Amino acid sequence: MTPRHPLTPGRAGAASAALALVLASAAAGSPVRAAGGEGGDVPQGTVVYRATAQCTTAGRVRDLLLHPDSGKLYVGSDDLPETTGSNESGLHVLEPADGTVRSTVGQAPGPTGTLGRRAVRQLVTPLPGDGAVFVYPLRGIGTAKDGDAAAAGAWVPGGPVTDAAPGPGPSTVLVAQGSVLSEVDLATAAVRRSLTLAGGDRFAYDRARGTVWFTDLGNRRMYRVDLAAFQVVASVELPAGDGFGGFTEVDAETGAVWVGLDTSVVVHDAAGRRIGVIEGGGGADMPRAAGFDAATHEAFVVWQDSGDTSRPGSDDNGALTVHRTRDLKEAAKPVVLPGNHVQLGSAAVAVRPGGATVFVSDPAAGRITRLERATSPRITRSPEDRTVAAGAEVSLTAQAEGTPAPTVVWQVSTDAGRTWQPVPGATSTTYSFKAAATDNGRRYRAEFTNDAGAGRTDPAVLTVTAADTTTGGGGTPGTSTGSDGSTGSGGSDGSGGSGGPAASAGPGGSAATVGGTGTAGGSAGGSVGGSVGGSAGGASGTTGGGTDTTPAGGALASTGTAVASLAGAALVLTAAGWVLVRRTRPSRAG
Repeated sequence: MTPRHPLTPGRAGAASAALALVLASAAAGSPVRAAGGEGGDVPQGTVVYRATAQCTTAGRVRDLLLHPDSGKLYVGSDDLPETTGSNESGLHVLEPADGTVRSTVGQAPGPTGTLGRRAVRQLVTPLPGDGAVFVYPLRGIGTAKDGDAAAAGAWVPGGPVTDAAPGPGPSTVLVAQGSVLSEVDLATAAVRRSLTLAGGDRFAYDRARGTVWFTDLGNRRMYRVDLAAFQVVASVELPAGDGFGGFTEVDAETGAVWVGLDTSVVVHDAAGRRIGVIEGGGGADMPRAAGFDAATHEAFVVWQDSGDTSRPGSDDNGALTVHRTRDLKEAAKPVVLPGNHVQLGSAAVAVRPGGATVFVSDPAAGRITRLERATSPRITRSPEDRTVAAGAEVSLTAQAEGTPAPTVVWQVSTDAGRTWQPVPGATSTTYSFKAAATDNGRRYRAEFTNDAGAGRTDPAVLTVTAADTTTGGGGTPGTSTGSDGSTGSGGSDGSGGSGGPAASAGPGGSAATVGGTGTAGGSAGGSVGGSVGGSAGGASGTTGGGTDTTPAGGALASTGTAVASLAGAALVLTAAGWVLVRRTRPSRAG
């Protein structure tokens, strides 16, 4: 037996996450810049799917089904001849996360009821809770769930079953046997109703509208069957071509029918009017499977190469494309599926609700590829230009979202943005540093990166001014002496004392015109409190026991009341800065 390997786990897709960065210095924060960013290697919010794991434990895969209730991945398979010593045909039940085979149901009844090893060619519909209805050669309709020793099943009378779909009721299924469409009993396969069409062998059932679309590639037509009357009510012409058919599927949300023809997909609305045609890339890939996701309003189409490398455009690789169902435009970048060709059968696709994970089969290679959705970073906030004094602390930040959550690296430019260099160690969401005079004019930006690409914020320009040397450190409030020798009293609780009389300018600056009663609180600024009233009597008045001078000498305030308003404003700004930080911290959805 050729060794087989389970699904190799890759990095799981993450939910969209915001990386919050706060821009602030000792002064109050600047307004938040509008969302934007100067660009990246792909457009912001670009959606891509990347292969994260592969599974080769389920034989030659013919069909896939993600159970909506149990979440298990059901796989219908033929045997791979290369796996000598074992028969891998049957119904496999896998864990979607890691590809572990939970169980395999390989036995199903034959035409006489005898159990035997049976391949599973098509998965028709999930059973309530868990399990699946499936088709097995040549005319078998079976049911089984995870852990069953054998499937239940019955054989439909007539020719080989070429297609099947869930019936209008829970106890029936619809089957095509060539151009014959029948509704049969699920448990006994007894035919309840039957209709013979002009040709064809594939169909799709639109349960919401009670319509079956039956494709007849030989006559290049599609027939609309009213299921209540069980008769053809309309005929739609299909484009001319070589006659190669890939699939017929209905978008349950819109009722549009998608038909894979040759190297294109033809789409008609619920009334049969043609919406458009999707052409395959390179001219050699053929559409072989399609799935729909109602949450994202997207269609997922698997294209397989012809497998004939002598044919123009053939490269032996297939592709997965994603399209918006409302206008058929691409919703994600195409994904290359290496070596996926039609020589050993058609591919299958299963989409997890929400489109975060997609499973695609490759019958020729006997593998299932798990692809996960990624969205390139979208910048939602860029850092602000700042002006600070040398020696001031600066914190730079930005905001971006993407799936998986992007990482961040800060960059700096010293030549007005012509070239950029990474800032060593600046890989967290906040980059803080002390501004130096040499930083003047530098530009800073954040680059966010994930599996879908990279995006960069608008740059912030840093202007660094000379250090402020006019403000000293804090002293203890007490008495304050004016230059005329008079003393103003001050309390340690910050209540202002009475000031000395007006005096001429002392060495600290211009003279105050009036002594007054100071009311500033505490030791704000190291020179406010009792010193305010006293220093008004002399420009160089010092706080009792302190050595600090007030900025601009005695002209700092003509009354203690003015200084009180400045101190109160400082407290308000401090509180406002804290609210800004708290409000701009990132939140993550559960």
